[in-house]
Amino acid sequence: MKVENLTGPVCVHAETPVWSTSWGGVRWVDADAADLVTLRDDGIHRLHLDDTYAAFCRPRVGGGFVAFGERSMHLSDSADGPARVVATFDIGEAQFNDGTVDPRGRILAGSMATGDGAEGRVLRIDADLTATQVLSRVTVSNGVAFAPGGARAYYVDTETQRIDVFDVNEGELRGRRGFVTIAEEQGSPDGLTVAADGSVWVALWGGSAVHGYTPDGSLIERIELPAPQVSACTFGGGDLGTLYITTSAKGLDPDHGTEAGSLFAVRPGVTGMPAVPFAG
Repeated sequence: MKVENLTGPVCVHAETPVWSTSWGGVRWVDADAADLVTLRDDGIHRLHLDDTYAAFCRPRVGGGFVAFGERSMHLSDSADGPARVVATFDIGEAQFNDGTVDPRGRILAGSMATGDGAEGRVLRIDADLTATQVLSRVTVSNGVAFAPGGARAYYVDTETQRIDVFDVNEGELRGRRGFVTIAEEQGSPDGLTVAADGSVWVALWGGSAVHGYTPDGSLIERIELPAPQVSACTFGGGDLGTLYITTSAKGLDPDHGTEAGSLFAVRPGVTGMPAVPFAG
């Protein structure tokens, strides 16, 4: 399967890509630079958040976007900003890391621990910015995505080496259980996405690959990348048939000699689902 490097190493820590027609292409974060990076037909565009970190972003129902920084939530009324801080959350010794919008238009924002003995968590944030804790005792909260129809949700806490799955009952996550365990020599699960056929696609940090799994957990594809730290993936393009994949050079030696920090694309033969916009 042919993988194309779309950008070259334009980021240090590229993460959490999402496709939206509202901003005309694929957008991801250069996390430690606190930048949102968008690839359109006319090239790469950067938008800096007034923050020390950029975790993830999603479109909004009324246009614009929502983005999360280290501890704060930013809203913009237009695709290219500016963005304003609308809430800051007490998440202890942790910082936001990855998240999504659920089928009801609410944000699920995960965090990762930053101090010894600290714990991350997952918050659900409603349209009125009310926050509810959904998960606690998390180490590195990463990918979260919903199956077609919204009856199941998949979730990664990276240090567990697992993708877990929940049933979704009236919007609540129930019955957490293991879906797939990743062998350590294959890397650690990071960001993930779900295709319209129910298959689950997960980036493997330290594994130079993306894995695709059937809804019953069988491995159906291994996509090799010329970079060791594969951070996240999402479907996009006009037909939602392109898998966009971010990679990171964070912590690598300056002479690592790889294409880390680039955005890649591949056509795996399945299509994704449109990103659900935040209702607020």
